[in-house]
Amino acid sequence: MCKGLAALPATCLKSAKDMKHRLGFLLQKSDSCDYSSSQGKKEKVSSSQRLSQEEVRKWADSLENLIHHDRGLAAFRAFLKSEYSEENIEFWVSCEEYKKTKSPAKLSPKARKIYDEFISVQATKEVNLDSCTREKTSHNMLEPTLSCFDEAQRKIFTLMEKDSYRRFLKSPYYLDLVSPPGAGCGPENCKRNHTHTLDCNSNIISQCA
Repeated sequence: MCKGLAALPATCLKSAKDMKHRLGFLLQKSDSCDYSSSQGKKEKVSSSQRLSQEEVRKWADSLENLIHHDRGLAAFRAFLKSEYSEENIEFWVSCEEYKKTKSPAKLSPKARKIYDEFISVQATKEVNLDSCTREKTSHNMLEPTLSCFDEAQRKIFTLMEKDSYRRFLKSPYYLDLVSPPGAGCGPENCKRNHTHTLDCNSNIISQCA
């Protein structure tokens, strides 16, 4: 023991040793927590990826399955945006949100906002509705209720179901997710291409969500 340390009281030396021991223990615990946290995140990501792949296959069953899944909705929105027809899905989503309104006082201003944006003659994102449905929806604006857009929403849903949804299922926005390129190659290349495709599509979906 050096002369400087020998001059210190025994209680100080003991405190210093205790502090060193505690510090070492905390560092080990921190490393262990970081590792556990990292492993947990990896497991969650892996689980999420497996779930999304299972859901992707279900998207081809119906438009309802597709747009009621967060990632499916984002992918479909991205596809519609590429076709310059995203106003249809935006209108559908707005109607879904509108039907969740709990305060009667908020019904009228919310309904007017949706009407002005998607249905009126000067709508900035006018959706394709027949004159009868448009007239009926306009009449509903006099006394807005939670169901005042139901018929218009159904018409737009049917329009997407018969038209853009079918094209979506044949587009890279869907095919690259459900059947990544390079599926017939060797194990290593296949794994690499599959991961690359998932990353690319995840970026597209996250940007458009």
